Amino acid sequence: MSKKVLVLPGDGIGPEISAEVDKVLSLVNEQESLGLALDQALVGGAAIDAEGSAFPESTWQKCKMADAILLACVGGPKWDSLPPAERPEIGGLLQIRSRLDLFGNLRPAILYPQLADASSLKPELVSGLDILIVRELTGGIYFGQPRGIREKEGGIREGFNTYVYDETEIRRIGKVAFEAAMKRGKKLCSVDKANVLEVTMLWREIMEDMSKDYPEVELTHMYVDNAAMQLIREPKQFDVIVTGNMFGDILSDAAAMLTGSIGMLPSASLDENSKGMYEPCHGSAPDIAGQGIANPLAMILSAAMMLRHSLSCAATADRIEAAVESVLDKGLRTPDIYSEGMQKVSTQEMGDAVVAALKA
Repeated sequence: MSKKVLVLPGDGIGPEISAEVDKVLSLVNEQESLGLALDQALVGGAAIDAEGSAFPESTWQKCKMADAILLACVGGPKWDSLPPAERPEIGGLLQIRSRLDLFGNLRPAILYPQLADASSLKPELVSGLDILIVRELTGGIYFGQPRGIREKEGGIREGFNTYVYDETEIRRIGKVAFEAAMKRGKKLCSVDKANVLEVTMLWREIMEDMSKDYPEVELTHMYVDNAAMQLIREPKQFDVIVTGNMFGDILSDAAAMLTGSIGMLPSASLDENSKGMYEPCHGSAPDIAGQGIANPLAMILSAAMMLRHSLSCAATADRIEAAVESVLDKGLRTPDIYSEGMQKVSTQEMGDAVVAALKA
């Protein structure tokens, strides 16, 4: 029985890095007879240009039928003048997450030993770094209603958004985080702003209640501003972090840069049945699109996460991750992770190197 994989190249550097992941998946599919059936569809700005919508009905139908989705990136200044609901990020990316109920976002921040010098922090602070941020992805301030821009008395415009979580939403992301902690170091830090925000007061109360079902997990709490500081001061104190949509968006990008480059980090967005969408943590990088210098490794590692979490191909995922490490061991670097003495390579050359490592 085939496993349907939908690739969404999106915008900016998306088509370039998608081409490299296609090489990798096609090879392992042939080598191991995985039964992967690869397909593509438009989303984001590319879909707006071609079909007038960031998330066309044709793409939605393919998303529903897919066993897993691999998204590159969406957005760019070309579409910033559109009304908010029609932009690639809100009309495309957030729509996919919401319609497929992809509430559980797993964002690992792992420092590869070969890239210790690429981190902006001292090697002794980040060497061996391995953090998992579990971010709630379909609620909070990004989805809360009402939202919009309105005109107040006197003609003054006012923007407003609603930060809201109910108990069910908090418990299901809490379950993902506690179970992840059980498989790792059994330490879970819940990040909130419970000193001033009622919604996160409830968040903290529910996390405390859930901890009774996971007595082996050490649960701690931290305000988001302190968590941001601690990620820079002493990042290795963290194992698993669980937090809401907005806080997770910010903290996961900060954690990504501890590893040397956001271009190295994958992510998974899962529903309750582990069907998911997988995407690199970086954005569409329109400033370097078409130059052949984008790092495809986060996209390739996202494909490995897809194979592990949604397609029951953990051994193949291990092979891809080992191939990436092999390439780094050889000193191959795209510009974002380049340092003196290494070999600078293009997007295509990096993809070819991973393929060669898988063939070796």
